[in-house]
Amino acid sequence: MSKKRVGITGQQGFIGQALFNTLGLYPDEFERIQFERDFFEDQAKLEKFVSECDVIVHLAAMNRHHDPEVIFETNISLAQKLINALEKSKSKAHVLFSSSSQEERDNLYGKSKREGRELLSNWASKSEALFTGMIIPNVFGPFGNPYYNSFIATFSHQLTHGEQPKIDVDGQVKLIYVHELIDVFLQEIRSKTGKSLLNIPHSSEHKVSEILEILERYKVQYFANGIIPELNSPFEVNLFNTFRSYINHKNHFPVKYVKNTDPRGSFVEIIRLNVGGQVSFSTTVPGITRGNHYHTRKIERFSVIKGKALIQLRKIGTSEVLDFYLDGDEPSYVDMPIWYTHNIKNIGEEELYTNFWINEFYDANDPDTYFEIV
Repeated sequence: MSKKRVGITGQQGFIGQALFNTLGLYPDEFERIQFERDFFEDQAKLEKFVSECDVIVHLAAMNRHHDPEVIFETNISLAQKLINALEKSKSKAHVLFSSSSQEERDNLYGKSKREGRELLSNWASKSEALFTGMIIPNVFGPFGNPYYNSFIATFSHQLTHGEQPKIDVDGQVKLIYVHELIDVFLQEIRSKTGKSLLNIPHSSEHKVSEILEILERYKVQYFANGIIPELNSPFEVNLFNTFRSYINHKNHFPVKYVKNTDPRGSFVEIIRLNVGGQVSFSTTVPGITRGNHYHTRKIERFSVIKGKALIQLRKIGTSEVLDFYLDGDEPSYVDMPIWYTHNIKNIGEEELYTNFWINEFYDANDPDTYFEIV
């Protein structure tokens, strides 16, 4: 079976990166067609991009600007330029359009999304192509831009950077986690039929103050004291992983343990848990590297208690490698962020002793482990 060729306008954005990286987990099913920001300024490049795609996910849009008219004109212009390229290349690609629940509101952003959706729907009808117009609730998740994508991104950034969040309006917010949204995108990308209007249901609903209270608890328990907090629902796991993504890993890790020593030897408390999981132990001979994989949901801690280790992290889709040197003489740990491939290497001359904790039992049918060299 041939691969489905998928392109994403706005590939570098919050949702675009999440979708692009997730498509990469299925290399036998999808071919990712690269999109660059300047394609909308070069008609020839945009037409070439469109002609190479079986599916186009149109995410590129302006969400915020001091002048609402600029938002409206920009988003309509992007939709029209995409239509022009589709028509010029005679494409019959399945177009998925990301719209917003703000379509219902009386503002120019919502109006731009509604009219952009209608323009693309009309193109699909005339061209006998597939179209899916997706009405999306408020999206949160790791790596969103603070002060732009979500108040959760803003609060998490502030709490991990010495700032105090302020609530402007303590409203009830309907939310969906970005990877729950990506699952819907995958269903539609795989589908052979379009849906002119697809209302995506929210997966949780909370007051802004309730979410801030949880995030402040994460700051005290995890950020300040290394305690894995109680996580009572998938929403709280997703919120915790979102919060963790805003920590400056270079400055925060490795975290040194308190080592208690007396004539009998030493004692180190490895982890305090308000959540369950699985603890493992390994020995590694000199020169050997373990790992070179990443997770999309798991929470994991590597604790070095004897020997010398190099732990390396690299965010998927980027080239910067973070190096952390740990020594069992001063036991310490590094927590693995989601979507960061990671490894641990014995760089000493004796065996390396490492404790591993992960927040869920290993399941061979759903390991959430994807191999990629750091």
